[in-house]
Amino acid sequence: MIYISVIRDVEIFLQIIMDVAWDIGKVDDDLLKETDEFDSSDHSDEGNQDAFAVSLDIVLPDDLLERILSFLPVASIFRAGSVCRRWHGIVSSKRFQRNLSHVLPQKPWYFMFTSSHEPCGYAYDPILKKWYGIDLACIESPNWFVASSSGLVSFMDNDSRSQLYVCNPITKRWRKLGEPPGLKFSDYSALAISVDRSSNYYKLSVVKSKQVPDNFSQWELSIHIYESKSMVWTTFLTEVLAGWRGGDESVICGGVLYFLIYSTVTRGGRHPDNRHGLMMYDISTHSSGGPLLRSFISMPCPLTCGRLMNLRDKLVMVGGIGKHDKPGIIKGIGIWVLHDKEWQEMAKMPHKFFQGFGEIDDVFASSGYDDLIFIQSYGGPALLVFDMNQKQWRWSQRSPVTKRFPLQLYSGFCFEPRLDIEP
Repeated sequence: MIYISVIRDVEIFLQIIMDVAWDIGKVDDDLLKETDEFDSSDHSDEGNQDAFAVSLDIVLPDDLLERILSFLPVASIFRAGSVCRRWHGIVSSKRFQRNLSHVLPQKPWYFMFTSSHEPCGYAYDPILKKWYGIDLACIESPNWFVASSSGLVSFMDNDSRSQLYVCNPITKRWRKLGEPPGLKFSDYSALAISVDRSSNYYKLSVVKSKQVPDNFSQWELSIHIYESKSMVWTTFLTEVLAGWRGGDESVICGGVLYFLIYSTVTRGGRHPDNRHGLMMYDISTHSSGGPLLRSFISMPCPLTCGRLMNLRDKLVMVGGIGKHDKPGIIKGIGIWVLHDKEWQEMAKMPHKFFQGFGEIDDVFASSGYDDLIFIQSYGGPALLVFDMNQKQWRWSQRSPVTKRFPLQLYSGFCFEPRLDIEP
């Protein structure tokens, strides 16, 4: 307990040093550009702090200083590296970055695109409640497919679906993957990635769906998996579904690939009330337990859209709740967790937050990691955060993104900021 108390005290001291360094212009902001100015009004005696900082910094050995720095948020680590040459050498060393893997996972950041055409934007840090300007590597357009897991983000182009990259958005390191097998051009595709935190190896999945020629109700669906350990693509399954097609929503959770499917059958000229379904495929055993539709899981209620995410190895879905008489029109947003093929409701968005989006479409953006869920309307830059542990809703700090024209669209994704992982 004494050691933990000392760590906390020194961590506060380190934050003071970095705040002073930031305020007097010593920090290099090429990697992370804060959107708001640093406020130094809370520190009244900077001269004494500098003197104290120098003396204590000399006393601390490298291994203890390295240990303390590792507990700081990622944004603060960048700032620490700009305090002096010694600290820069520590946070830049491969040993320090490798040792970060033993620290508790960071809270996820949410990246929001600022343009409908250019892959630029800002990332929101919910711990420090700040937005940072980040340039993404590899991606060429905001409409690319995006999936993330444990610090790595995968991108796939939306045209040929043949360009695939895996990158660390913090370090800017990336790798281009070979083209996945199967259909050259698919009508629908879903991308997912899962990182093994113990080894940093990852698996990437692409679910492709294409209509069978001259048969609207039948769709060919195939599952393709890339393993970074062997650097090889494998086609796990190819099957024809009747009355259902794949879409663009999938996630890997606990070694199982989950993806949404959509009804293609109409009754009396309209789709059935429950137009969505969930499928599951066990990647570790290469099995769905028989024909793919045998793994079908119904939705908890009629949905306008569904967003799947892995939160601490639990499958979570955020969905738009459709009106009873008009299931295609959204009336609210709910959150569910899957337990033994049954959906358990975790929360419903309070009406005041639902209204806070203004006019929200029947579809919206949502992603999550650890215990945080981010929800964003395609029609505006407002970002809502839900804490699964505290069951608390809150708006993010005001986004630096501004709406320049009425039809401007917004989207985004969340990721864990890590320095210790490479694709």
